[in-house]
Amino acid sequence: MNVTLVINGEERIIAIQVGETLLEVLRRIGYLGVKHGCEDGSCGVCTVIMDGKAVLSCVMLAAQADGHSLITIEGLGTRENLHPLQAAFVEHNAVQCGYCTPAMILSAKALLDENPHPTEAEVRDALSSVLCRCTGYLKPVGAVLSTTLE
Repeated sequence: MNVTLVINGEERIIAIQVGETLLEVLRRIGYLGVKHGCEDGSCGVCTVIMDGKAVLSCVMLAAQADGHSLITIEGLGTRENLHPLQAAFVEHNAVQCGYCTPAMILSAKALLDENPHPTEAEVRDALSSVLCRCTGYLKPVGAVLSTTLE
């Protein structure tokens, strides 16, 4: 079957298999910033933004995303022109191994798009859905709190 997805502003018609997850489809078509982790939604590294909300792509069937708009980390900034959140993560040394970083940045973007001035508790809550063994969350929280998207 085919699904129509708007990925990072580009409409794509994609052939999918029955039972294929959104994570599997995104990685298959080249969006490798969407990481594969737990396959049960507990680690959060597969986070993408769908229609403005952070969602776990490993527990969502690709067919469920049909007709929706998605943002992956590839859709934010470029090496030459980082998105403000990406720049903040670099400036605050909030990137260690980098595996969870795309999901953290997308979770933070969804939060800041909804609430441009979150409290530290709100930032911690948004980032808590993404497991990280390297950073201890202090630097990522600082990076998000320093960022304004207005």
